[in-house]
Amino acid sequence: QVQLVESGGGSVQAGGSLRLSCTASRYTYSRDSVGWFRQAPGKEREGVAAIRGSDGATRYADSVKGRFTISKDISKNTLYLQMNTLKPEDTAMYYCAAQFRGPVGGVLKLSGEYRYWGQGTQVTVSS
Repeated sequence: QVQLVESGGGSVQAGGSLRLSCTASRYTYSRDSVGWFRQAPGKEREGVAAIRGSDGATRYADSVKGRFTISKDISKNTLYLQMNTLKPEDTAMYYCAAQFRGPVGGVLKLSGEYRYWGQGTQVTVSS
């Protein structure tokens, strides 16, 4: 059974940084597309960042562009989300996802049609 396990969440003051990790078991990221999503209480899940597996192209939500960086380390079979200059509005549960199965072009539209999902890690940013 494939498992994606997030870690690295926590509480931080505004302006601080966190690095989220997503380690996979019984699955290798290889050239699959991957993404990070978040959901705040009372809000819809939103796409934060994604990497298209075919060419490594990345896409970020406008709200995090210039502050967050998505990357994956194939040798460690781990996906990362480096989050800098955090803001209170970044507070949410963050989820990693792997193996996109939606329509062509969907990865870079931050579509959530992935086969595998992690359980989430909480990020709380205080002002």
